[in-house]
Amino acid sequence: MTGGTDAIRRQGRAGRRRPGAATAARAADAVRREGRGVAEAARAAWRGPGRERDLVVQSLKAAGAALLAWLVAGVWLDDPLALMAPWVAVVLVQATVYSSLVQAARQCGAICVGTLLASAAQALTGDVTVALALCVPVLVLLANWPRFGDQGIYAATTALFTLTSGAFSAAAVGHRVGQAALGAVIGVAVNALVLPPIHLRDVRENLAALAREAGEVLHALAADLRRGAWDADRVPDWLAASARLERRLEALRSARGWSQESLRLTSGPLRVFHRAPRAALPPVEEDERFARVTADLTALVRTLVVAADDARTPALPDGRALRAYARLLELVGDACLAEAERLPDGGEGAAADERAEAARRELHGRLQEELREHAGRGAARTAVLGTLLLQAENLWADTVPDARGA
Repeated sequence: MTGGTDAIRRQGRAGRRRPGAATAARAADAVRREGRGVAEAARAAWRGPGRERDLVVQSLKAAGAALLAWLVAGVWLDDPLALMAPWVAVVLVQATVYSSLVQAARQCGAICVGTLLASAAQALTGDVTVALALCVPVLVLLANWPRFGDQGIYAATTALFTLTSGAFSAAAVGHRVGQAALGAVIGVAVNALVLPPIHLRDVRENLAALAREAGEVLHALAADLRRGAWDADRVPDWLAASARLERRLEALRSARGWSQESLRLTSGPLRVFHRAPRAALPPVEEDERFARVTADLTALVRTLVVAADDARTPALPDGRALRAYARLLELVGDACLAEAERLPDGGEGAAADERAEAARRELHGRLQEELREHAGRGAARTAVLGTLLLQAENLWADTVPDARGA
């Protein structure tokens, strides 16, 4: 009896230890995943140009700017407030040269305001604590002023440094502002003259990723229709695919904005210093084209979702029509995947493949026959197939522009 009781107690203690063990296992898995992510990023940076290598370059430039600012301000000039120069320089190696200039102006303005207000508060009160109580709340509120952007908080932090260091005389104010200006000049100069960042690759990669995602979604929809998997169980997957496309489109728009900004102030004399891209930036019309593809696919998914709802759908097309339609979606998906292969290298624009175009025409004719046949069974059944066919034709016309009017 005693042995059985001891066994039960041991099992209870083991059970109580299980949650902690499970938490430790999850933590270990998270650490391993992070480690793999870091290793993959390091390999990508070593292999060749890409986001990872750009990140390494910008990080090393920021560190170099800080070191150079310290050498100038602390070693050469021997300034007592030399810390301000590297402190400013390290954060002004931004993603673009234009951004560096804008942030430099904002940060220097914030530092000037923080220094002057802190010194004025100290002069009026003669007490560091009271001066902090007076100026810091005002400066924290001022940090939200849109003109300062995300640099407004430097006004409050500079005031803290000024008051707590005890260096708030007129000479100290001049030194502090001067060193901040020196750091800004060094940070902007390093970013502009040493491998200035030009983000053209991101547009091509995001455009290709959007085309690839569209092709994969079309192939997945075609597989579902061919299997007859047209029911509410598939709706979450269809909606998730549509949401992924929207996120890809937003990423492309963001990359386009960064690329346009990165080309500002990097022409003329600076053209000598920056890395010339191997392939030209894809035209904005390509973004618009795949925005239309995304909209067409979203409308197609919405139609499928409505048709899969037993409470809302009129009548589904028959299996033969669905199989033909699935093949048509596969052709459009193939065209999207071909675009995804072309776009990263900046190849020639899309052109209609003769065999694919012939297959599309044959499927279009077959589906037109199915549409006429469905019309004899009632308008509701015809409406679904007609809507799907129109959306597929829109997708083809936007994916392969040469096919317009064909």
